[in-house]
Amino acid sequence: MSAYMLTYSEELAAYLRNTGQRDTDVLKALREETAKLPMGLMQISQEQGAFMANLMRMINARKTIEVGTFTGYSALVVASALPEDGRVIACDVSDEWTRLGRKYWEQAGVAGKIDLILRPATETMDDLIERGEAGTFDFAFIDADKSNYDNYYERALVLLRQGGVVAIDNVLWSGAVVDDGRQDDDTRAIRALNQKIHDDERVDVNMLPIGDGLTLAVKR
Repeated sequence: MSAYMLTYSEELAAYLRNTGQRDTDVLKALREETAKLPMGLMQISQEQGAFMANLMRMINARKTIEVGTFTGYSALVVASALPEDGRVIACDVSDEWTRLGRKYWEQAGVAGKIDLILRPATETMDDLIERGEAGTFDFAFIDADKSNYDNYYERALVLLRQGGVVAIDNVLWSGAVVDDGRQDDDTRAIRALNQKIHDDERVDVNMLPIGDGLTLAVKR
């Protein structure tokens, strides 16, 4: 037993991925195609995707929103875990990256559950609030431009029902959050939001050492 995180050898990491979750041909194909891209490291990991899928099942999610879709892996794993009447609102600004994911959504038979909206996510979220959809979402996933994380977080809390979950990716930022020499805008934004959520009495919080760090905040 260890009080801290394990150091993963290549062998142990392979065991985790091969034994710790079930994979599909579609998920594997999307991961592999994305990994070939210059920005492929932006994709969430296999184990994070499997965790998020099971989280959807645990909270009986039906209505979700994600900020930052990239090549569609997170939308695919979430949509696959939702019931037939489930809905993912996928917010992104890139037609190029999301176009890659759309073919895999079709192959997996979940394209009908995903509503891709190509415009700034703050505008989409504001429109949803204005249309009376505040308090109706079960889950929100934030994985986009870090300088806007706080804006996405605040809107997500408005959209979520009581007991709904907001998940925020990259909260450890490859260790930069504890590196005093890193004072760029993105790093400072992540540090500020991490502390804000820690102190936020509106939520119960848990930061997980999965991928590049994943915070779960449950709306009280």
